[in-house]
Amino acid sequence: MHNEIYLDNSATTPVAEEVVQAMEPYWSIQYGNPSSPHLRGVAAQKVINACRAQLAAILGVNANELYFTGSGTEANNMAILGVANAPFFLRHPGHIITTPIEHPSVLNVVQHLEQRGWQVTYLPVDRWGRIDPREFPRYLQPNTKLVSIMLVNNELGTIEPVRQIGEAIQRENQMRQHKIIFHVDAVQALGHMPLKVPELKAHLCTFSAHKIFGPKGIGLLYAHREAQLRPIIFGGNQEGGLRSGTENVPAIVGMAKAAQLVTDSLEENLEKLRQVRGALIAGIQSIPDAHVNSPEDGAPHIVSVSFPGVRGEVLVHFLEQKRIFVSMGAACSSKKRDASHVLKAIGLEHEHILSTIRISLAPQITLAQIEYVVYSLKETVEEIRNIYV
Repeated sequence: MHNEIYLDNSATTPVAEEVVQAMEPYWSIQYGNPSSPHLRGVAAQKVINACRAQLAAILGVNANELYFTGSGTEANNMAILGVANAPFFLRHPGHIITTPIEHPSVLNVVQHLEQRGWQVTYLPVDRWGRIDPREFPRYLQPNTKLVSIMLVNNELGTIEPVRQIGEAIQRENQMRQHKIIFHVDAVQALGHMPLKVPELKAHLCTFSAHKIFGPKGIGLLYAHREAQLRPIIFGGNQEGGLRSGTENVPAIVGMAKAAQLVTDSLEENLEKLRQVRGALIAGIQSIPDAHVNSPEDGAPHIVSVSFPGVRGEVLVHFLEQKRIFVSMGAACSSKKRDASHVLKAIGLEHEHILSTIRISLAPQITLAQIEYVVYSLKETVEEIRNIYV
């Protein structure tokens, strides 16, 4: 009997033991409120400052450009609404460019702004979900104010050419009095590819700890001064007045530790992930009528695969009986039972979409485990197909 094989790491990851240990003192020993003027509070604020500086060094930015949030979703909301809530835009809505495969925490905010009068352009994507950076400039309009494009797609693993988009925006901004602001959702990228924020040419960039073996309930927003964000949460003016609310010190410590761990082991982890992803895809391709939806050059931890004739939801639960845990797609929206907007955008037919699962890997997964997963997939897919013949 195999132990549990967890292959839903794009939804969340277990908290690393080193992260748990780093966080522990801040629950009940060093528990001060960072806003308090006494020694306990000052000590807590010093810890936050140290963590912010540590993350700034990892990401290649200035510490005063980083803001802690309650999640990646909140960070995306702060980035987009922080631009859109400028007094001028409240009176004169502008134009936003994004893609149809963004995370719901971007798409739903954009749809909200559309109801407020903003124009929205969704860039076309190819069969892998990739945008064409050469075509991007023709979608710019005189009133384009914001562009939001994810770095790594959470369902397909597609890596978008965000640097080329950022460079195109920089060229355009040289001719404009009012700059176009560029936001990159990098939640699925951190820990899975070399990443320095300045190389993305973005004004805004968002991250989440629980995707990198850190705690839930903590995200991070990089904001360049040119973005001139307005707060969307008001209160005690924490985080430079951009995000009020008592800071979650244990989670901040956990995020900094997790980011350091995945950065220090990045090269080794990428090699492991490429190995197991290659073995997984090769195994899947040996299953009759299986279709890999992820691009070969995608992020090393995500594989989307369809098995026509087998409902993804059924396959997820059959595999669960074998203690193999996968998902049907994005965890944030899979409970809605809606067909994936990402798979729709790349042109998959409805039945094909319903037969899709997402397998997301971690460096701890072994080739032996992948061999068992492939064997179980073959066996289970055949069993389900025979039931419904």
